[in-house]
Amino acid sequence: MGMNLVFFDIECASVNKTTAKICAFGYVVCDENFNIIKKEDILVNPKGKFHLTDRKGDKGIVLPYAYEEFKKYPPFTSVYPCIKELLEDANNVVLGHSTMNDIKYLNLETKRFKLPSFKFSFSDSQLIYMTFIEDYTRQFGLEYIAKELGVHFVPHRAADDAYATMRVVQAMCKAKGCGYFDLIKLLQVNSGKIKNYNVTAPSSKGERRYHDQMQKAKAERAKKRVAYFNYISRKRIKRGGGLYGKTFTFSREIEENLGLSKSLADKIYECGGKYSQHVTQSNYYVAEKDDNSPRTQNAAKQGGLVLIDLVGLEEILNAASR
Repeated sequence: MGMNLVFFDIECASVNKTTAKICAFGYVVCDENFNIIKKEDILVNPKGKFHLTDRKGDKGIVLPYAYEEFKKYPPFTSVYPCIKELLEDANNVVLGHSTMNDIKYLNLETKRFKLPSFKFSFSDSQLIYMTFIEDYTRQFGLEYIAKELGVHFVPHRAADDAYATMRVVQAMCKAKGCGYFDLIKLLQVNSGKIKNYNVTAPSSKGERRYHDQMQKAKAERAKKRVAYFNYISRKRIKRGGGLYGKTFTFSREIEENLGLSKSLADKIYECGGKYSQHVTQSNYYVAEKDDNSPRTQNAAKQGGLVLIDLVGLEEILNAASR
């Protein structure tokens, strides 16, 4: 007997750090060839008011349900047994999209109603897609991926989100000319796990390699900044220079280019100016024109701070050295 694939999605009436009031549990069960065996939306009385935001807790979203109807449905405690049986069935392979969010919701609800923890393994179509296209730079939403792969669905209806997740995985299998289990093996994706309320996230070899590279690059950038600050700390202000009393700060990108940043700092100090690590203590902030980093965005919000590029800095230095 072959394994079945269970794709699920959860919608909540409200979510915060300590509660996630589930109002819909949608799922699709299919065989290894993506033939649908069952598709169902289990609606739940959330025992609380609707306060809807997106995954980041920002934008208000609208669920395609009549909210006043939810009071007619059973509470989570009543649907918990059938959901648990579905997800913990040894014959089922469980998947979702950005599954860690839904696992968190299940954890919070089981704790809220003092129910035993779920115990099953799961995968994530978002991670599979990121590994599939070898891009780990951002989180890809289901709607974006569905559009890219030509899958149509109604967003935020739990069973339809689950169905779209299935179609997304099916499309990736078709693109690679293989079944789900071969796809997972090919992309070297490992399942996540939930047990005793503890959760381990799914991962892939490509994702782990990417994060390792990011950590190494971050450490290298930090090392360069330390070297630059040590260099600056030994500089002395030249009184009477054309830039005396003026303070400069560079973008991280310029700071980390040690040959450039040291050379510019030398010129600033020769003209009587000084350097500060702190944007709020500066008169001038220097960044390339296309720099959109958080540090540069923060500098743009500072009143009284003049933003200039490298050409602008050279003009100031040339004028001050005359």
